[in-house]
Amino acid sequence: MNIALLCTEMLPVPPIMGGAIQIYIDGILPYLSKFHNITVFSVQKGGLPTTSYVDNVKYVRFQGNTEDEYIRNVKNYIKDNNYNLIHVFNRPNWILELDKITSDTSLSLSLHNEMMIPDKISPSNALSCIDRVCFIITISKFIKDELVKMYPSAQNKVYPIYSAVDCNKLKPIWTEEAEKSKLSLLNKHNLNNHKIILCVSRLSPDKGQYILLDAMKHVIKAHPNTALVLVGSKWYGEHDKNDYVLMLENRASKLNCPVIFTGFLTPDEVIPYYNMADIFVCASQWREPLARIHYEAMAAGLPIITTNRGGNSEVISEYTNGLILDEYNNAEAMAKKIILLLENETLCIDMGKSARKIAEEEYNYRRLSNKLLKIFSYI
Repeated sequence: MNIALLCTEMLPVPPIMGGAIQIYIDGILPYLSKFHNITVFSVQKGGLPTTSYVDNVKYVRFQGNTEDEYIRNVKNYIKDNNYNLIHVFNRPNWILELDKITSDTSLSLSLHNEMMIPDKISPSNALSCIDRVCFIITISKFIKDELVKMYPSAQNKVYPIYSAVDCNKLKPIWTEEAEKSKLSLLNKHNLNNHKIILCVSRLSPDKGQYILLDAMKHVIKAHPNTALVLVGSKWYGEHDKNDYVLMLENRASKLNCPVIFTGFLTPDEVIPYYNMADIFVCASQWREPLARIHYEAMAAGLPIITTNRGGNSEVISEYTNGLILDEYNNAEAMAKKIILLLENETLCIDMGKSARKIAEEEYNYRRLSNKLLKIFSYI
């Protein structure tokens, strides 16, 4: 089949500026392109060319200072090309736009957030979208359940499929390669003889870094040689600081422990920081669809502490590959989880090894792609 994957207007593919959806698309392309002719539409940013062919995949990139401009440019291109399926990522309203010019083309949708809520799409448009698509992929059961709760007619069209991680890129922390990487970063940041707590995410109130900083007040009382590393910036590809980032830096300056702000890092630049860590914390405060950082931390063989928000807990089995924090906005409760792991090295090692095994067996791109290919075959 001729299949078009329509990425959002925010970031380009390949994911040179990061982005969970962009990383997802990049990961499935080697598998999908073995069986179908794949065209990837994304925004033109980061110095990437308008059109390119790489490993049997065609990339077409459009200017788009606004969402409307981007989808208008996409539609103009699609009108002159034939596709059997157009798979739209995270923009249900675009299904209705594409329907105007593709009455004979199959359309499908991939939901990576709660994009069918009234704030994002009107109920009438949501129902029209559900009627028009052949199927809907969600990245968690949470997203599926919330969608079906709002729109029961979607029940038989929705397939929750968990995302994936490249375990060849992320080496577990006990390997020689990871240990060398860890030593290099510890030296760089002057953190030798420290236990490292790692948090990887955009710097945003939704992501809860302020709770984690408050938790560190309690952690360092019990374990003074502990440091916090916050990987990320206010937005992908940007180093500018907003009021929230400045607030975090101010709060961190008052802690009696090292706090490292790396700023924006590309996906490849983030990898060594997983190798640097001893414990991974996802401090999300919002209804997180299911953050892909969980898969990355698992692949690195790290024990995980995650807040019980949205779909995060779906990939965590208590005391097997991590701990779940029900009191997600309670800094002291978060600190207790961190201290528990700092004081139980054997538990950390066992959970990390289980996490790596789970990532290898369950959350790989081959498994994800095979599930997608099976659903594509229904068309």
